[in-house]
Amino acid sequence: MGRNMRRRAGALIVGAIAAALVLSGCSGGDFTPTFSPKPQVEGSLPSEVQDQLKGAVQRAMAASGSSGALLGVWAPWSGSYVTGLGTVAAGDKTPVSTDMSFRIGDVTRLMTCDVLYALADRGTVKLDASITEYVSGVPDLQDVTLLDLCNGTSGIGSSAAIATPMWLNNPDRQWDPKELASYGLAQDRTPAHTGYRDSDAGYLLLGQALERATGQTASQLIRQYVTAPLGLDATSLPGPKAAAPSPEPALNGSYLPQVDGAYQCAKPADITVSSSSNGYTDSGVVSTIKDLGRYMQAEAAQALREKKTPKRFGSPLPVADGAPSWYKATGGGYLVGSMIGQHGGTPGYLTAAYSDPASGFTVVVVLNDSTVGSAFIGDLAFELSAIASKVPAGKGRTAPEFALPFTPEDYAKAVDGAAVCPLPQG
Repeated sequence: MGRNMRRRAGALIVGAIAAALVLSGCSGGDFTPTFSPKPQVEGSLPSEVQDQLKGAVQRAMAASGSSGALLGVWAPWSGSYVTGLGTVAAGDKTPVSTDMSFRIGDVTRLMTCDVLYALADRGTVKLDASITEYVSGVPDLQDVTLLDLCNGTSGIGSSAAIATPMWLNNPDRQWDPKELASYGLAQDRTPAHTGYRDSDAGYLLLGQALERATGQTASQLIRQYVTAPLGLDATSLPGPKAAAPSPEPALNGSYLPQVDGAYQCAKPADITVSSSSNGYTDSGVVSTIKDLGRYMQAEAAQALREKKTPKRFGSPLPVADGAPSWYKATGGGYLVGSMIGQHGGTPGYLTAAYSDPASGFTVVVVLNDSTVGSAFIGDLAFELSAIASKVPAGKGRTAPEFALPFTPEDYAKAVDGAAVCPLPQG
């Protein structure tokens, strides 16, 4: 073999080893995450269940001013239903297809916490380390740990109320995460460690800390520790210059302008093209419906964890005073009965994704208008989950002992009550 050929072969071998390490999610070959979803019955859910699910999503589309939606439901004991509804944009006849990419909003938080726990399991960071060890300029956060930022117990406020108008008016602007987080840091704080508080600023700071601890970008970390190990080829955290969901084709995103206080439901504003720095490690990841369904099943099963202690979802807190006892938060997500997941929005998109670890039952839903807000998409996901959770078992299978503490009607009323656009009559 000639010298050039030997060099080329050596380079190929080195490249293959490096690729294998990235795909395994390891930095030194010490742990290779594996995930096998629950055995899934082939075929579709019963037609009457599909009709119920489709009807609920179409009503939510009308209520929110969305032209399109994506829905994925996987009931391993019965079948699945993965579909696109509506069109990619108002006035556009292109139908929504299940291969379209979209921004996953607050589901990104789960992935950011995946990276934190992966680094903690490997000894790169400590969960109880102060944020001030990694992020400068926040000396008053000495008592706030990395785990607090993941769990939502930092006491820090949210930036979205101040930042959203700027995102909508200047979508191309590239944000520094600390500048964006500063709007949340300026809000009155609650005592750390004492209760859950929804804080986008916390996840922005956590992303910065993880970058500083490793010398890698947040995009690289999510690739190494989340998407590559699970084979999520259509899922990524884009860099700040990325302008639209990728890969193509992408589902367009929009919001409803107001004129004299009235939402312009017939004239949504397109905001598909905007800087991904709006979301960063709080809400910046893009994915597809099938990738996100697989991710949620793996996430609920904690397939990416090397060490099973401390338990990431073991000590959840009520999401708010007076919240139902079955609705709690920790670990970057929400616990809804036995289901684990997250829901929320980013300019142009609302996404919810939940999965039951014991049965593998999973629901993912996306709307392409963000105006109505994060609670709306959560309510829709709960309605859809209640509908599909009762689906009968397929031939030769047994339905699991799986029940949710609410009915479809409970959340259908909530969806209707939050409508910002006219609902269909009848």
